[in-house]
Amino acid sequence: MRFTKTLRLAVPAQFAFDWHAQPGTLRRLLPPWEKITIHSAAEGIRDGARVVMSVPVGPFRKRWVAEHTGYQEGREFTDIQISGPFKSWRHRHLFQPIDDSCCELVDEIDYELPLGPLGKTGASFARRQLEQMFEYRHARTAAEIETHYRWRDKPRMRVLVSGSTGLIGTTLVSFLRSGGHEVVRLVRDRDAAEDNPHAIFWDIKEGEIDRLELEGFDAVVHLAGAGIADHRWTTAYKDTIKESRVKSTKLLAAMLSTLNQKPKVLISISATGFYGDRGDEVLTEDSQSGIGFLPEVARAWESAADPARTAGIRVVHPRLGLVITPTGGALQKMLTPFKMGLGGVVGSGRQFWSSISIHDVVGAIHYAMMQERLQGPVNLVMPEEITNRHFTKTLGRVLNRPTICPVPSFGVKLAMGELGDTLLIDSARVRPVKLLGHGYEFQTGTLEETLRQVLGRL
Repeated sequence: MRFTKTLRLAVPAQFAFDWHAQPGTLRRLLPPWEKITIHSAAEGIRDGARVVMSVPVGPFRKRWVAEHTGYQEGREFTDIQISGPFKSWRHRHLFQPIDDSCCELVDEIDYELPLGPLGKTGASFARRQLEQMFEYRHARTAAEIETHYRWRDKPRMRVLVSGSTGLIGTTLVSFLRSGGHEVVRLVRDRDAAEDNPHAIFWDIKEGEIDRLELEGFDAVVHLAGAGIADHRWTTAYKDTIKESRVKSTKLLAAMLSTLNQKPKVLISISATGFYGDRGDEVLTEDSQSGIGFLPEVARAWESAADPARTAGIRVVHPRLGLVITPTGGALQKMLTPFKMGLGGVVGSGRQFWSSISIHDVVGAIHYAMMQERLQGPVNLVMPEEITNRHFTKTLGRVLNRPTICPVPSFGVKLAMGELGDTLLIDSARVRPVKLLGHGYEFQTGTLEETLRQVLGRL
């Protein structure tokens, strides 16, 4: 059987080809709803390079080994299955120039299902899966190649990233590497940093970091911090949440301020929790902070970067809204009950859940790196204003499931305490004024478009 899909790109064929050859690109193309794990991947796409993955096959997982072949510089390359879930699989990537500024990418797949005649009964299902997968792949390919092409005249950066193994960090690292940037991770495992040119050890608790190793970075992206929703909010865990953010930011900002070769920008993550529970009040970057635990944390968190600001480093604080991805965070926790038809409005449903796609989180962080006029707090939420009721009904529609099981406010408080009250019941109607004002173009501007993309329901 053959599956073919064509994508027109507003970049030269060589640029599109080179993007596919970068380390990190494969991770940008894996559909997030499939839970595919990469065990090893040779850098590049030249003949003989291999990728080893495990992929879901029904309730089981199957090892998939693929090898690159048929490499023609700027023109094409092919992946063949050495072992895996198909009887045979051959994926040809063909880059066809249209003119000097655009091209077509043709994905041509010849495959054979296992189990002989019995396997053919799954032909229509397999084709639907391929359609979903390549709708997603092509959406990501177009958005990310064209983003990197837009900034092609700026030099590639050397970027230091903390929190690089977290939900946002893993996505950001692969995105930056696919764009040709050099990424070095700040890690808390001394052994992992030993003799590794792409890792630097730090110990936040002891205030330990090698100052000399921080010299020469163009940008620093600080994402580290204990998970807000990982545990019930005991007094001890609330202290952990605050200290992990404030102490790490103070340490990093203080060290950066003393360097001979300071970075041009420090992007130190924050959150829309800065505003607190504000009902239907419209909130911009100029709005005052609110009252409560999260506003207190956010204020201290952002202030901790002051040494870098004083030293003349451009500092950006992306204030994150609800990050939409099935690989973690709130959406991941919601999927199982919603797929079972047990989803429903939380509380009154009128509270605002200002949200953003994981891809626009990464896109906006990259934009803050490249756009030298952007500084200070920047709201990372999509332009569409989203209430809990809108979120609930849209997710149900995308999953084709009813949403008739409401969760009363007292039930949230009883089950989750202050954590649930703050994250699920409180309301923050946040608008991305700075991003839009500085020309950032959202990859998905509505909740439904975002959910359909990340859940493969296009």
